Formats: sequence, structure tokens, C-alpha cells
Amino acid sequence: MNTITHSKFKEPTTLVTTLQNIWTTIDKQTLLWVSLFGIAFGLVECAVVVYIRELYYPDGFDFPLVAISTRVIKTELWREAATLLMPAAVGYVAGKNKVQRFAYFLLSFAVWDIFYYVFLKLIINWPASFLTWDILFLLPIAWFGPVIAPVILSLLMIVLAIMLLYKNTPLNFTEWALLLAGAFVSIVSFTWEYVQFLSSHSHQNQTGEQVMHLSLTYVPQHYPWWIFAIALLLIGASMLMYTIRVSARQRKLAQMQLFI
Repeated sequence: MNTITHSKFKEPTTLVTTLQNIWTTIDKQTLLWVSLFGIAFGLVECAVVVYIRELYYPDGFDFPLVAISTRVIKTELWREAATLLMPAAVGYVAGKNKVQRFAYFLLSFAVWDIFYYVFLKLIINWPASFLTWDILFLLPIAWFGPVIAPVILSLLMIVLAIMLLYKNTPLNFTEWALLLAGAFVSIVSFTWEYVQFLSSHSHQNQTGEQVMHLSLTYVPQHYPWWIFAIALLLIGASMLMYTIRVSARQRKLAQMQLFI
């Protein structure tokens, strides 16, 4: 067995060292192009919203929502479904394995979401603040929440994407379960008050058209931050467990190499 010398031991890892390792490890060219796609996609999404608000909210967007034609609503639902497919397609093309594909999907989606609000602020000076209410998504039902909530989730998605690209190790079952549970709970937070509103104001014999008209009277009031906090804890726990597990594995492999 080889004698282990002091020089073979690695220096303690610092934040600066970790950032340098990340910068030298990940594919910066792919990272750049995926990020540029997210930024451009954010501008396209912003343009659609600007057009809709010019047509239906000439005096500025506010709740309750105004009535929109059935054709426009159906088109909007298909467009939103496409917005999920596009980042998934980019992730599939950009990544070399399942870990990278998922990471690039997260990155493109998160950058798109953040720059969507950046461009809205630059073009129409909206939102007024991070606490301004917005209608976030329409599938499977409408999601509502303050702008800061999806931005926080997008920032976490970017961090997780970088972690996955750097470690290049898949999540285990527990980490996946926590991550998916956090995603589900975050959706619950966005639909919580709206579902309660529909439940308290509708009845079994109402038609779909009547429910649609009822939804046009909804004005969001109270966001369930406690539910959102649970979602962040679940997602954060998943990311922390992943980091601890993979880092411990890498340290173990490094120690084994000392004896070679």
C-alpha cells in the first residue's frame, strides 16, 4: 500500500472554490444558448400578454377578469400546453443524458418565467410590485398568486438545474418524492382560494358556461403563504438531501483514490 502524504489531502472546499469548479465543469456554451432561449421565450410570452391586455384591458389589467370569447380561451389553453412542451423539447435536445435534460428543462422554464415579468415591467410597467396579483396558468384550472411566488420558485429551479449539471447525478426516490410533493403543494397554494370560491358559489346543476361566468367574478384576496412555505420546505429538503448525498459520495471516492 502506498504511503499517504500530507500533500495528497485536499484543501477544504470554500464557496469560491465550489463556484470555480461549477464554472469549469458545466458546458457553458449549452448553458448560454438554453438561457438565451428562455430569455427570448419570455419576450414572446410577454408580447402575447401585451396584445391581450391592449384588446381586453385598455385601462390596465385588474381583477375581476373580463369576458373573453370561447375561441380565444381555447386558443390560450392550447398555447399554455405548448409552453410546457417547448422547454421540455429544449431540455431533451440540449442534454446528453436524463439528468442534463431535466436540468436544462428547469433552466429554460425558470429563465423564461423570470424574464417574462422583466419584459412586462420594461414594456408596460407592470407589475406594480412583487406582491401584485397575477393569473399564472390555466391548466387544469386557473392559478392565481402574487408575482413574487413564481419568481421564487424559478430561482430555486435555476439553482437545482446548476446543481444537477455540476454533479451530473440523478435524484434518488426520496429526493424525487420531496421535489414532486413540493411542486404539487405550490400548485395547491396557487389554486387554494379560487377552488374555495368556486365551491362556495357553485352547485351541481351548473353548466360549464355558468361556472365560466362565475369565475369572472372572482377577485383574489388572500394568498396562503403558509402552504407556499410548506412547498419551499419540501423543495429545499430535496435539494439539501441531494447535495449532502452526492457530496458525501464524491468525498468517499476521493478518499479511496488516496490509497491508489
